[in-house]
Amino acid sequence: MDILQSSISITATILSLVFCVFLVHLLTRKLHGKKRYHPIGGTIFNQLINFHRLHHYMTDLAGKYKTYRLISPFRNKIYTSDPANVEYILKTNIDNYGKGWYNYSILKDLFGDGIFAVDGDKWREQRKLLSHEFSTRVLRDFSSVVFRKNVAKLAQILSEAANSNKTVDIQDLFIQTSLDSIFRVAFGAELDNMCGSNEERKRFSDAFDNANAMTTWRYTDIFWKIKRALNIGVEAKLRDNIRTVDTFVYKLIHIRTEQMSKPETHDLSMQRKKEDILSRFLQITDTDPKYLRDIILSFLIAGKDTAATTLSWFLYVLCKYPHVQEKVVQEIKEATTENKDATDIIDFAANVSEEALEKMQYLHAALTETLRLYPAVPLDPKICFSDDTLPDGFSVNKGDMVCYLPYAMGRMKFIWGDDAEEYKPERWLDGDGFFRPENPFKFTAFQAGPRICLGKEFAYRQMKIFSAVLLRYFVFKLSDNKKAINYRTMINLHIDGGLHVRVFRR
Repeated sequence: MDILQSSISITATILSLVFCVFLVHLLTRKLHGKKRYHPIGGTIFNQLINFHRLHHYMTDLAGKYKTYRLISPFRNKIYTSDPANVEYILKTNIDNYGKGWYNYSILKDLFGDGIFAVDGDKWREQRKLLSHEFSTRVLRDFSSVVFRKNVAKLAQILSEAANSNKTVDIQDLFIQTSLDSIFRVAFGAELDNMCGSNEERKRFSDAFDNANAMTTWRYTDIFWKIKRALNIGVEAKLRDNIRTVDTFVYKLIHIRTEQMSKPETHDLSMQRKKEDILSRFLQITDTDPKYLRDIILSFLIAGKDTAATTLSWFLYVLCKYPHVQEKVVQEIKEATTENKDATDIIDFAANVSEEALEKMQYLHAALTETLRLYPAVPLDPKICFSDDTLPDGFSVNKGDMVCYLPYAMGRMKFIWGDDAEEYKPERWLDGDGFFRPENPFKFTAFQAGPRICLGKEFAYRQMKIFSAVLLRYFVFKLSDNKKAINYRTMINLHIDGGLHVRVFRR
């Protein structure tokens, strides 16, 4: 990622020369009259300088203003942590706020016409298809089997680390395991079997994460289109990474299409119709590979990164708060008494029942509290399609970017109280110890309204299965308690440099 750091430095220098454009824009802006505009928190120049700590910067501004603007040469960027505004954007007047051409132009090279990049009929079509898939018991049961199998594999790796007293990067392991799981659910095949080698798999995973980070950089770099046209700098590297991703995904689509077209595998393909996402799409529609690629990549980033990053931050806070780790473990033991005679980790993992997971209310609260402070998607931008007035009385113009801030919102005292920045799972429990959900426009980790994440329960199930198995058998401690833990600025909230822990048997 050195090329990205160099681009930040170069772009900062260029932007300093054109900073006067912002001042002219600011001075000539009609700030008076009938319309009321949100206070100005700064400019895109300030956002660029703070790119490495972007969510801290946005949180600092949110602490001063519930809603504020950043000035840019082409459009205002409005950021809000006000739940009333969030509800208005995501529900009340949802038709006036969407991805728009601005977001689509930034995201399309990586996500194409996938659900995270589009509006209108394309969004509704994919939403309808995926909604049906996520609602089926077949997918729930199939995915649970996959999760149990893969967490058992991960447990074996951790057992070896515990035996040898080696430090492991648990985030890297979660990402690998989540990628294996999501590929099995999405493509109906083991990723190891689909790769020619571990190097091929690693190239795909690294390229996918790098493309993610470089795509996020486009929101700050006003010159990215020029760089893309000239194929230089970050844009040249992004193109290379996307080419690696595409080669890998198209290969998998081709393999699955050929497998399902063979008469001798008819029975197998009919079985897959009841299981993996790709086979279902191939059965119900004559979809071209490009469209399948876009849908599958959206599914991959939603399934892989949400679970892997949240589990990583979850283990981080459990290491920081060992009393919470022990409380979670005690609940897991009590909820899985029917598994007390399990012969080993594999046997235990295979028999963690849905009923046992349902009993784990404190675990559910602890995971949710992690998502409150470390949401997998830390900010979510929309475009205003026509002039409007938000519930706080301030105006937005057609073409303005309006972005709500899950990361900042989780730290706002006016939303969560004076202890907003404390990790406190108990805030999610009622007097009887049962999980108590909050207003989804206040807790925005899964979006809300008609756009609420379809995979919410899917993600919780995966995270609870992994947590139940790993915490039942292992104690986790940070390898270095003094080392600062920070995020990597990208679409998802990855821990920068990974999370290095020591693993001990219980």
